[in-house]
Amino acid sequence: MTDTSPPKKKTAAPTDGIPFLTKFLRDTEIDTRLLGMIGALMLIWFGFHFYGAIVNGQGFFLTPRNLWNLSVQTSSIGIMATGMVLVIITRNIDLSVGAVLGLTAMIMGLLQVNVLPQYLGLGNPAIWVITVIVGMVAGACIGTFQGWLIAYRGIPAFIVTLGGLLVWRGSAFLAAGGRTISPVDENFALLGGGPYGAIGATGSWIVGVLGCLGVVWMLHSGRKQRIEHDFKLRPMWAEAFLAIVGCGMIIGSVLLVNAYPWPKGIVNAYARANDIVVPPEGLFISHGFAIPVLILVFVGICMTILMTRTRFGRYVFAIGGNPEAAALAGINTRWMTLKIFALMGMLAGLSAVVASARLNSATNALGVFDELYVIAAAVIGGTSLAGGLGTIYGAILGAMVMQSLQTGMVLIGFDTAIQQIVVGSVLVFAVYLDNLYRKKVK
Repeated sequence: MTDTSPPKKKTAAPTDGIPFLTKFLRDTEIDTRLLGMIGALMLIWFGFHFYGAIVNGQGFFLTPRNLWNLSVQTSSIGIMATGMVLVIITRNIDLSVGAVLGLTAMIMGLLQVNVLPQYLGLGNPAIWVITVIVGMVAGACIGTFQGWLIAYRGIPAFIVTLGGLLVWRGSAFLAAGGRTISPVDENFALLGGGPYGAIGATGSWIVGVLGCLGVVWMLHSGRKQRIEHDFKLRPMWAEAFLAIVGCGMIIGSVLLVNAYPWPKGIVNAYARANDIVVPPEGLFISHGFAIPVLILVFVGICMTILMTRTRFGRYVFAIGGNPEAAALAGINTRWMTLKIFALMGMLAGLSAVVASARLNSATNALGVFDELYVIAAAVIGGTSLAGGLGTIYGAILGAMVMQSLQTGMVLIGFDTAIQQIVVGSVLVFAVYLDNLYRKKVK
């Protein structure tokens, strides 16, 4: 006799006896490593702030001015860290990103100062566009060449990029004969931040609203896909919690950047140039989000989509998990490696745009030691040196942690030697934690 009883519906796993925190993390699906990074970041911020309050009588870290500058300083390292995630996931390394940044910055400096004005005229709007394109293409070409040596000539990535660190750094010096190229094009300089390199209060609120809509859309789209594929759904309270936290962080960021006003001197000059009467109490003009920060956010979103929503991203994780199995499965691992290093080079070129625009010049010191900070940011952000594991948002948070440490040590007066000791120690400790995590997962 056949059983004609209706199929049983899926029921949630019993929660009796499960600790509240465990149930909360399971239902919200929040990455515990993400919580650890956020906790470490908060510890650094409050630690430096209260240390300054105790020693100097006033804390300077948790102020709109310092946090705004911190976000701008993080942008250059964060952009490159998103590419370094892919490199490390596939069990490679790139020690040349700082030198590539320095060389591409020098190329862009020479182009916009010595070459393009002769043909287009000073201040032509096309100068900054051409310069940015050339810088990113130059970085991609360097990355492609290094990727070809690694993938098709069989030279280890460590050796190729270590040699590249020396070659590209020397090339940057020879390109300008050791000179500093400045000032850069006025429009190009806006990409580095500053009062005029920000979008203001109104633009920041528009970005904030769009960000909140994006968070809600992502949660709705994710839930819809889970229903279509019959995957387990998060409880509605968890969805609401994630939406509130995500939108709250975005709105909080908008309030923070809008609380940082232009300096009085720049406000007065702006008022004179635009025939604006400055009241006795002064004129408050908000910076809003800096353009470099928006560039970092855009890159982070694009790289996250690339890693989680495309075949390219799946191939990256497959190669990192088991290169031999990936090759046997039909993945062209050599071609993938070349593309990954080309992407890394392009991001280094984009980072050079932000770094040189912020300094309003191209110098031989630009990008020195950046490769260490980029690798440290990726590793601190949860990218495993053993390959196969890493996230884009983790790398950006890692870059924020590294820059927070450096900024805090500068504010309290630590010299460069101590800063290097701390950065090196943090990197070693991050790798140690990664080893512990992988052992626990196994």
